[in-house]
Amino acid sequence: MRIALGIVALLLGALVVVGQFISTVDFQLAQRLGLQEKDEATEPLFRHLELNTARWDLLVLWTLPLAGVLMVAENSWWPWVALIAGGILVDTAGREAAKGLGLRAEGVRIGAPNEVRVYFGFFALMAAVGLALIIYSLAVVT
Repeated sequence: MRIALGIVALLLGALVVVGQFISTVDFQLAQRLGLQEKDEATEPLFRHLELNTARWDLLVLWTLPLAGVLMVAENSWWPWVALIAGGILVDTAGREAAKGLGLRAEGVRIGAPNEVRVYFGFFALMAAVGLALIIYSLAVVT
């Protein structure tokens, strides 16, 4: 279980970190790659929030691939790093979903229907992985 969850954390973490790095460095490239929603389907406010979110995510989400590496390597620090990474991931997923729902409720366009499905689906995946990391880490340390 540890190795499988570690591989998931490493792959998801690498995807998130690389995606947010691209979004931070070249937002238009991120849009062309499908990492960010297209201009014509979103409001400028949402794009501005997404750019700032990408910057913040780079500062905190590096813990996820680190947790994956430590889990696969069976490093003694893995439960603690995975616990922290899982908490950050659950918070990020919940915060971003709440932001999207709040903006939509106020009539702010946050993407085309298929982009919105991917948007919320990805946050559900992030929350599930984060919860799995938390539960598994707690089971090991207690």
